[in-house]
Amino acid sequence: MNVAIIAAAGQGSRMGGKRAKQYLELAGTPIIIHTLQAFEACEAIQEIILVLPEADVSDFSVLAQSYKCAKVRAVVPGGATRASSVWHGLQAVTANDSDIVVVHDGSRPLVTTSEITQTVRAAEVSGAAILVAPIVDTVKETRDGSVVRTISRAHLRRALTPQCFRYSILRRAYEQFDVLDPTLTDESALVERLGVPVTVVEGSSRNIKITRPEDLLIAE
Repeated sequence: MNVAIIAAAGQGSRMGGKRAKQYLELAGTPIIIHTLQAFEACEAIQEIILVLPEADVSDFSVLAQSYKCAKVRAVVPGGATRASSVWHGLQAVTANDSDIVVVHDGSRPLVTTSEITQTVRAAEVSGAAILVAPIVDTVKETRDGSVVRTISRAHLRRALTPQCFRYSILRRAYEQFDVLDPTLTDESALVERLGVPVTVVEGSSRNIKITRPEDLLIAE
């Protein structure tokens, strides 16, 4: 059984406003519902664990039912960091060591079922796989307000989600490292520290993370 952990426990302070960004409407539907519907439609996913701000946990079931999000098995409160929020979600997973756990940002509503499936299948083969996208801009290393050098982008990729791992690998990574470390901004960083090779799956640059007001306009 493959389980998706949807991390949506942040408040989205960079969006401004009073509502957490995952509840802002995109084409008339909350962002988080668009995200959940992609996983509902994906045959490679059997269950969903949703991680939300603690204040929203008890009320979300009504919203989920109204949009027929039938795969949502549990809604759990997040933590102080992204890593601790995903750890809370992982603790709610009941899986065998060989099953795949899929971690996805709740604020990436434009992910496709094909991207989810391809990343899951890659993780089934290698044990760990993440979705990535090319870097199209020229990349500069800077220091003290000046350019130090231009970095070749040929082998650079932007890390997207979903990120997929065998349950045993992800569990081991979370048990060995400090989930309150703010530098741990994705699951791949934890798994890399174990020395486990992480396969990359080329995804679309349309799979954006909605962080600022202009991102919502682009997504529309």
